[in-house]
Amino acid sequence: MSTPTRRERLSRQEGAHLAHLARMAVSDEELDLFAGQLDVVLRAVARVGEVASEDVPPTTHAVPMTNVFRPDVARPCLPRDVVLSQAPAAEDGRFRVPRILGEEA
Repeated sequence: MSTPTRRERLSRQEGAHLAHLARMAVSDEELDLFAGQLDVVLRAVARVGEVASEDVPPTTHAVPMTNVFRPDVARPCLPRDVVLSQAPAAEDGRFRVPRILGEEA
């Protein structure tokens, strides 16, 4: 694994471009502040890349984790008619909801 090259400080122009991409309106003072803060973050990420080793497998947690699931057991529930009677709108035994993104029924 090659060591990442050390980059120069984040420029104001790069900071302004990132702010534009994030649709953020920033003043000149904020641009200077954010560019400096983002530069610190980028340098920290680069340092992590420097210590990464090919013989260390990628992990998401420092210790092994397992999910604990409860048994999937069917239990009594409310009758459909009772549930649908409380809904703002119901049709054909189902909840009626507003159409989304012009999808056809």
